[in-house]
Amino acid sequence: MKIVMFTNTFTPHVGGVARSVSELAEGLRRAGDEVLVVAPDFDHMPDHEEGVIRVAAVQNFAGSDFSVPLPLSLNLSSLIEDFNPDIIHSHHPFLLGDTALRAASSLDVPVVFTHHTRYELYGHYVAQDSALLKRLALSLSLGYCEMCDGVIAPSQSIASFLQDHHVRATIAVIPTGVITAQFRNGAGALARRRLAIPDTAVVVGHVGRLAPEKNLDYLASALAIFLNRNPDAHGLIVGDGPSRPAMMQIFASAGIGGRVHFTGVLRGAELADAYAAMNVFAFASFSETQGLVLIEAMTAGVPVVALDAPGAREVVASGQNGRLLAADADATLMAAALSDLTAAPARAYKALCEGARGTAEAFAIDKTVARTRDFYLQTLRKRSPAGGGSGGVWLRAKRAIARELDIVGNIAHAASESMFPESDESGDKD
Repeated sequence: MKIVMFTNTFTPHVGGVARSVSELAEGLRRAGDEVLVVAPDFDHMPDHEEGVIRVAAVQNFAGSDFSVPLPLSLNLSSLIEDFNPDIIHSHHPFLLGDTALRAASSLDVPVVFTHHTRYELYGHYVAQDSALLKRLALSLSLGYCEMCDGVIAPSQSIASFLQDHHVRATIAVIPTGVITAQFRNGAGALARRRLAIPDTAVVVGHVGRLAPEKNLDYLASALAIFLNRNPDAHGLIVGDGPSRPAMMQIFASAGIGGRVHFTGVLRGAELADAYAAMNVFAFASFSETQGLVLIEAMTAGVPVVALDAPGAREVVASGQNGRLLAADADATLMAAALSDLTAAPARAYKALCEGARGTAEAFAIDKTVARTRDFYLQTLRKRSPAGGGSGGVWLRAKRAIARELDIVGNIAHAASESMFPESDESGDKD
């Protein structure tokens, strides 16, 4: 197959979606498919990238670490047409997501969308958590699903969320895969030496973008309580972002700043080493669609303590690979769970580590790539071209006009839903 992927975030940006798109593209290429990725410019990009088209973008939008892509030029549209894809895979419902719909319409090929993100939970980047903006983002993303031939949900929680909001498109639950070999044999002792963490110390770790939507004030508070109760233990925070200063302040105020190690962003072997240095992984986010870092930690044999939320509940099983706490558990309960796991008898702790590795096996990248390919093929079989191919100029113009009307109609509907939520016939006022 020939697949074009449209994504608003891609390497070298660090984040779950960027990694997901990159690893899916590489997995499909290993399976023999041709993949072309359309993505924005980012700082520190490679000088040459095979199979990637970069789009001019506004950097650091609204103070975030995201880029906002500008419209495709005619030249880039021509490159996509010359590639002649069988299917288009969109990874965002906005910006390049609309471009994906237009390209699919012009070429008369199906479009699949992966619902990576709960967009309504990211309003703080543009409007201080405006309730109207949250409703607008939710309605736009749901409407986008309806314009696609198929939707991939990274977890059953997200599939249920879409179904509960009356999305009628075909939905497949396919988690993001992990290159398990990358995280199986990290050198934890080496990472500890780099950070001056004693070999015998208990280490509670976290990996991810340090941003407000990740519930990091709660995580930092729980870790501070745990470290004060366990004076020989250390914390290990991998990643960076706008919430780092607030986390450091929480640790400093608790008097344990010297035992919490911030590494910044790590990749490759250094990231694997960091996971291997941990005894337990702590996670508190409610905004995930899957929680890729949970699988990475489990691949390294690290049990997880997490709150019951989308992404985590499909992965963490209490007593098998860690501890899943109630969504409303306070920080003292998470601290207690961290203490329980780190103080568990050797045999019980080893069983949790083995359970974590066993859980991770189901998320091996080659397995999830195979499931994605099957969904592509299923989508292609269900949809026959309207005109026996891309058609002539008139047919293409008709499809383009119809698609623009769909896109504008979705925006108008979303605007109405956000400003007048009482008009929602489903009765859902969230």
